[in-house]
Amino acid sequence: MEALTLTTPALLFSAISLIMLAYTNRFLAYAAIIRNLRDKYVKEQNVSILRQINNLKLRVKLTRYMQISGITSLLFCVLTMFLIYIDYNLVAVWAFGLGLLLLIVSLLFLIWEIQISAKALQLHLADIEELSKK
Repeated sequence: MEALTLTTPALLFSAISLIMLAYTNRFLAYAAIIRNLRDKYVKEQNVSILRQINNLKLRVKLTRYMQISGITSLLFCVLTMFLIYIDYNLVAVWAFGLGLLLLIVSLLFLIWEIQISAKALQLHLADIEELSKK
């Protein structure tokens, strides 16, 4: 096996940073939608709005898990670089592997959240189709 160098974990910095930016944008979008739905629910007390809010609660939770696992992945990449720097190569390899696993976990949470988002949009489209038939 070829030795792990400082550049290997450093390559993930830009990828993880971009992923974290996308996660943060999702979180901010959910926050705005939830605030609007809350105001709408206070006025209308509609069950449909309550279902949307519950759906968004799960999506926010998944986004938080995505962010935590992504940030921890970045932390392990930095730890890997430090371990390589102080010549603890075997521990560095394990730390890097753990960082990669956490990045995979983060992406799996993203896939789950995307599935929920797509299902929610399909329900909205079905509601629109029913309204148009009336």
